[in-house]
Amino acid sequence: MFTGLVEGTGLVSARDDMDGGMRLRLATPLAASARVGDSIAHNGVCLTVVGCDATSIVTEIGPETMRVTNLGALAPGDLVNLERPLRADAHLGGHFVQGHVDTTARIEAIVDQGEFWTIRVEVPPAMAPLLILKGSIALDGISLTVAALGRQWFEVMIIPHTWTVTNLHRRRVGDAVNLEGDMLGKYVLRFAELAREAQPVPGA
Repeated sequence: MFTGLVEGTGLVSARDDMDGGMRLRLATPLAASARVGDSIAHNGVCLTVVGCDATSIVTEIGPETMRVTNLGALAPGDLVNLERPLRADAHLGGHFVQGHVDTTARIEAIVDQGEFWTIRVEVPPAMAPLLILKGSIALDGISLTVAALGRQWFEVMIIPHTWTVTNLHRRRVGDAVNLEGDMLGKYVLRFAELAREAQPVPGA
């Protein structure tokens, strides 16, 4: 479990293709405290550390993760948002993020508003029921608030701190970002689906 409060970034230093997936090495200050077997969110994707040293961590990415996230497009030199799991005694400053990305979506606009930025992202049809105005959304692992919402897009407002300490300052229009809907919204949606299925069919 994560909070969507990114602790730092990692720079992709190597990518090695595997049969159906890949192995990724990131240079990051978080490596100093990492151990093999630890979970670390990469752009919002929960991955297991399979190797580490004082300056780098290594993870392996399987076919399903390659398919539903933007990690498969990473190359040396790319910047990745990183977060360690939520500790039981820690403050929950963002929202509950599982590290299970639902889908990717394209950035439609990045608007500079002085020291702040507004990012508009397309809404994939499957994500539409999980988005509400002023609700939470994890974008590349960053806990953000939906500031504006249309039928086919949503917008988030980025403060200077978030812009600086995450990979958002490298994002461009057309880039794919990972989306994870709010977990509580998913349970509500599933409950509603099951309730509809349990309704008797008229005339049956």
